[in-house]
Amino acid sequence: MIENLEKTIHSISTKNASDSRALLINLINELIDTDFQSLLFLLYKIDVNEEKLKGALNEHIGFDAAPIIADLIIERQLEKIKSREKYSNSNTFSDEEKW
Repeated sequence: MIENLEKTIHSISTKNASDSRALLINLINELIDTDFQSLLFLLYKIDVNEEKLKGALNEHIGFDAAPIIADLIIERQLEKIKSREKYSNSNTFSDEEKW
């Protein structure tokens, strides 16, 4: 179960983020019901902001938590992608700048 969720999370890209959302929601709901501790560990592992998560859940009391969590996971993964792209492109040095 957790492996499927991790694979889905790691496969998120700017092109398929909305397609991954429904699958994430289903997997998150299943973990909420069966292995909540693993879900919390995974959120920590992928670096979903705890305060942001608490705030979002408090704003939506009475709503299904899985879509909220899925959106935060997708948001975090897309932030990581943008950061990698930004810093991988900025590491192009001219021959004069290289040591």
